[in-house]
Amino acid sequence: MKIAISAESTIDITQELVEEYEINVVPFTVILGDRAGADGEITADEIMDFVNKNKILPKTSTVNENQYDEHFSKLLKKYDAVIHFSLSSELSAACGNAINSAKKFDNVYVVDSRSLSTGIALLAFYARTLADKGFSASEIYEKCLKRVPYVQASFELKRVDYLYKGGRCSALAFLGANLLRIRPQIIVKDGKMIAGKKYRGNFDHVVNNYVRDILEQFDNPDLERIFITYTTASKEMIEGIRKTLAERGFKKIYITRAGGTITSHCGEDCLGILYINDGGVKD
Repeated sequence: MKIAISAESTIDITQELVEEYEINVVPFTVILGDRAGADGEITADEIMDFVNKNKILPKTSTVNENQYDEHFSKLLKKYDAVIHFSLSSELSAACGNAINSAKKFDNVYVVDSRSLSTGIALLAFYARTLADKGFSASEIYEKCLKRVPYVQASFELKRVDYLYKGGRCSALAFLGANLLRIRPQIIVKDGKMIAGKKYRGNFDHVVNNYVRDILEQFDNPDLERIFITYTTASKEMIEGIRKTLAERGFKKIYITRAGGTITSHCGEDCLGILYINDGGVKD
């Protein structure tokens, strides 16, 4: 059985990884003032430049049901089945649209990742591994559902103005973050973004503490793979984190930059580590 692995552009992986793991990506739309384009065509740098210049937050538009119809139909001309991984249903209507579209086909499975960014990629990569081993689409779907609750997705933010402008941060929290130089930790829990620990001080120092604390809090990782995903970060910061993760025992450390949709909501100076915290599974 030839199985297609699919995801929205919120998966935040490089083109090289798209090709290596054969991920079929359907894009969100990013809107900068009067300009609209596919996530990926409009870059993170363009988004941040637009916000800094115009003081206006970009908008994003989810994949609608008709777009999924076209996407799934096209894939089924080449594949026997499709397993699609969607941005958390708590964060976007994309998942619901994908589920409604999938009902029109006999062999399309939609996984609500309950996550975002490369948290979605962790599940999609696992699915590709299973497909390569010869598991059926239904078996892969069930196995992936079991791992969804263990995806550890979190980020550290230097500033909260994008979250505030986007309605995901209260005015009081925004004021406090600015006055006290609070650097909030954001954790995805039950499919939603919630505030974790709050740090203060130099951002490089804060990020190192964030990485240490996450590894201590979520201390049963699948060491097969982990992502460092960021909007903007120095090479020195990324390399320091990579070394820490290698010392922890992670085998594959992927470094990716957030795409247009995620950047539109998190802004610059945002970095996260993402992995599955279930100790690994034997298929």
